[in-house]
Amino acid sequence: MSKNPLYPIFLRLDQLRVLIVGGGNVAQEKLHFILQSSPNANITLVAAQISNPVWDILNSTETHIDVHIRNFIETDLDDVQIVVAATNNRATNSIIRDLAKTRNILVNVADTPDLCDFYLGSIVTKGSLKIAVSTNGQSPTLARRVRQFLESAVPDEIDDLIENLAAYRMTLVGDFEHKVKALNALTASLVTDTTATIKQDNP
Repeated sequence: MSKNPLYPIFLRLDQLRVLIVGGGNVAQEKLHFILQSSPNANITLVAAQISNPVWDILNSTETHIDVHIRNFIETDLDDVQIVVAATNNRATNSIIRDLAKTRNILVNVADTPDLCDFYLGSIVTKGSLKIAVSTNGQSPTLARRVRQFLESAVPDEIDDLIENLAAYRMTLVGDFEHKVKALNALTASLVTDTTATIKQDNP
């Protein structure tokens, strides 16, 4: 059985600069999911043409997004940490990727896993809890189905539990090892109870 070698991280996109190149359906999808997960993301969008659905997102979000209606130019990469190449032209996407790599910028090339430094995975968000799902870029459809399953399996009240655990953690005294043992003892039953609930719901 093959293993997924990807290392998941959670990025503070309000503290990084994200460049999205493209204004069509693919760019719409990328923009939607980035804002859904990181509504305060620092985004610049560059596209010669912008579709109505993309405009709808731009007009509906409270996040300020810098928009440039023109073709991509190399200086768009200045001071950028993350690039999403989402044009409908594979050659253009490849050029953007190559230019970004010369600057050590992380790149996601839409629908071209081999050219990606990272993938935009399916994400489950319940309050402070966030779970990312990846199939190593091989099956976004399955990742979406797993996300849907987790969204239904994880109760909405999980955020109340997280807040209570955070408050309990602040009351603990002693060294790090003691605190870890106390939290492990308290949360062990939660895993057992959650597993039992999932099995009951999915016989």
